[in-house]
Amino acid sequence: MVSNKSDFTQGNILHKLTLFMLPILGALVLQAAYGAVDLLVVGHFGTTAGLSGVSTGSQVLNLVTFVVTQLAMGVTVLIGRYLGEKHPEQIGAVLGGAAFVFSILAAVLFVVMVVFAQPIAVLMQAPEAALGQTVNYVRICGCGIFFIVAYNLLSAAFRGLGDSRSPLIFVLVACIVNIVGDLVLVAGFGLDAAGAALATVLAQAISVVCALVMLRRKDLSFTVRRADVRLNPQCRKFLSIGLPLALQEFLTQLSFLALCAFVNRLGLAASSGYGVACKIVNFAMLIPSALMQSMASFVAQNVGAGNPKRAQKAMLTGIGVGLMFGCAVFALVMFRGDLLAGVFSTDAEVVQKGFEYLKGFAPETIVTAILFSMVGYFNGNNKTLWVMIQGLVQTLLVRLPMAYFMSIQPNASLTKIGLAAPVSTTVGVVLNIAFYMYLNRAEQRKQRTVA
Repeated sequence: MVSNKSDFTQGNILHKLTLFMLPILGALVLQAAYGAVDLLVVGHFGTTAGLSGVSTGSQVLNLVTFVVTQLAMGVTVLIGRYLGEKHPEQIGAVLGGAAFVFSILAAVLFVVMVVFAQPIAVLMQAPEAALGQTVNYVRICGCGIFFIVAYNLLSAAFRGLGDSRSPLIFVLVACIVNIVGDLVLVAGFGLDAAGAALATVLAQAISVVCALVMLRRKDLSFTVRRADVRLNPQCRKFLSIGLPLALQEFLTQLSFLALCAFVNRLGLAASSGYGVACKIVNFAMLIPSALMQSMASFVAQNVGAGNPKRAQKAMLTGIGVGLMFGCAVFALVMFRGDLLAGVFSTDAEVVQKGFEYLKGFAPETIVTAILFSMVGYFNGNNKTLWVMIQGLVQTLLVRLPMAYFMSIQPNASLTKIGLAAPVSTTVGVVLNIAFYMYLNRAEQRKQRTVA
């Protein structure tokens, strides 16, 4: 049975959305802290080469993590849909099939990241002085990829069940472990980028153990049988939702890797400064990201319950909340970005390069507030193919070409490279508004025809 707290089909939208979003936001803050702490500790106790290695290597890890998260969104949406339709008995097969599919995915990622760590680092154009550090970071994270994949799948399952508090608890434990691990391995034993990677893997492993314990103790309205752990009919359903999102995210993250490669050509300071800026960007995007994930579950339940108007109102509410916070974050990043960058590095040149990028990126904090709530709405409404299409347009036709063009200019500016993000997102907002209007008109025509 769905508890009143996790039933999004009734009650005040802002109240329900906020209560569900806050734990997701907390979990995202702590997840961002993984990478931030890695960079912070290496920046203060390691070498500049180690800082660059963590910066470049974490871009690779981000690609993997974000793709897995988007693929798991199919699980979240499908579980939410079954709860809205009052068919919880289907959820066991969803989770069993997901466990099988994601295990295969983890095995493939393990081979790629461990065996091909060196070619990946070279492809990323890691500075020569930081090549070894980058390889070590990628390879160690590859060894722990099973834990990283399992954590994201379990988090998706909890969110689909309307429970956003449990993931917050086990990620909090993991974050504490990561901080302690970084201090011991990097500051204590001087392992530099390798120590940061080991701490991250250990933290993710503990988070998985905590998640499994909490799932077993949860009062569930379904069971996962051993026979469910296979390629069952539910696999096709959640993959049809998650694969377009995963493909879109894969290409988007590839564009960020390409951007990292563009920046790496500008030297060690630019590479490290960009890495610092990316950690700040991760924090700046937390509220829009939390809204997007919350929106998917919220909308999925209401669509499953036959209440599309409530789903639309939720999207508009999310946009309003996002814009309020987005304007505040814009001011902080635009005018105090140097202070933020100074938290992660004591090197004045690295701090300056990070601030340069943030000045160009800053408007992204406002336009993303609109985009992510709309994307969450379309995800929950099973319009993931459209989400993929608009994402590819942003990435391949706007962000990547613009960033490359700016990077090859004489005296290339990180500020102008950073502008590629808000420009592409603005294009995405226009596309999504047009698609939303198209869907509404199509639905009105359908209703008139039926009448």
